[in-house]
Amino acid sequence: MSVEVRIVSIEAIILDLPTIRPHTLSMVTMSRQSMTIVRVRCSDGIEGLGEGTTIGGLAYGPESPEGMKLTIDEYITPLLLGRDATRVQAAMDRVRKAVKGNHFAKCAIESALLDCQARRLGVPMSELLGGRRRDSLPIAWTLASGETAKDIDEAQALLDRRRHKDFKLKIGVKSIEEDIRHVAAIRKALPDIASIRVDVNMAWREREARNAIAALADAGCVLVEQPVSGITPLARLTRTSSIAIMADEVLVGPESALEAAMAHAADVFSIKIEQAGGLFAAAKVIAIAETAGISVYGGTMLEGPIGTIAAAQLMAGVKDLQWGTEFFGPLLLTEEILQEPLLFKDFELTLPQGPGLGIALNDDAVNRFRRDGKSATGLRVVG
Repeated sequence: MSVEVRIVSIEAIILDLPTIRPHTLSMVTMSRQSMTIVRVRCSDGIEGLGEGTTIGGLAYGPESPEGMKLTIDEYITPLLLGRDATRVQAAMDRVRKAVKGNHFAKCAIESALLDCQARRLGVPMSELLGGRRRDSLPIAWTLASGETAKDIDEAQALLDRRRHKDFKLKIGVKSIEEDIRHVAAIRKALPDIASIRVDVNMAWREREARNAIAALADAGCVLVEQPVSGITPLARLTRTSSIAIMADEVLVGPESALEAAMAHAADVFSIKIEQAGGLFAAAKVIAIAETAGISVYGGTMLEGPIGTIAAAQLMAGVKDLQWGTEFFGPLLLTEEILQEPLLFKDFELTLPQGPGLGIALNDDAVNRFRRDGKSATGLRVVG
């Protein structure tokens, strides 16, 4: 008779990591990245990793690293300790019933549980999420210094290194006229191999967005991400736009994705595993998009390497990735927290081949950047 495997400990750690440069969005400028790392250990000695990361604390959304840690420590951990570690869906059903909202915290826990189970079975996590179709993913880079000349130099350097050829520009802080000139100048300066997209982060009103999108199309931009807030105005813009419109902030789980699909609110869905509420929920959003004929894009909350690889394990199973992904978050960090860094080359991210997430933490690095100043628990990732 087999012995049931139980969850024996859950640890949530906040790390504060410096970034290579300030990252400017319409609502905040980031000068560091804070993330909540989750380590789940099971009675069979297997340990799994998860990550909850936000953009600019509470500037982007309703969760913060501090709130995630509190939710995990005080509410989720007591629910899961002693539970069957092999029944990930059942464990998450228990969490969802007792904890409302808190998508990012739930995603971190679910990722760690799936990492454990995949390691236990000796397969990559992608095999628990429908199967892997590819071993690498195209990676876009976001130009967010806010300075035209600096962004051009940055983009050209990345092209020369064959690290990125698709570039997303963060706009919406300055006037629309300034933003259009900024986009046009960058498009003109870069070679044809490069593509230019923009992300407005809901900064525009619908009427001005309509005129701005037409001007962006004339400037050579090929996609506009979330120019306005709300599904209904986004749908109106999509119907009249000559270039692709991508939904992001309006997608907060399968229900909102279904509403957006029924309204024909976008040509592309940006899939963020944290915003969706976890990997299983994000898989449902992907299924909704594919059924509705909407393209799928791998979005980011600027996660570190753990969250990035969790999302990559899911996106590796998407059949059509016309617009690629933007899983560049680890490249914004000046410090490495993995034993083996993720591999970015030839414009793509290579997925690890090992079981689970296929990564292992560097405990010394984790200790250096822990906000609480404590030592690591000494737990080691198996695999």
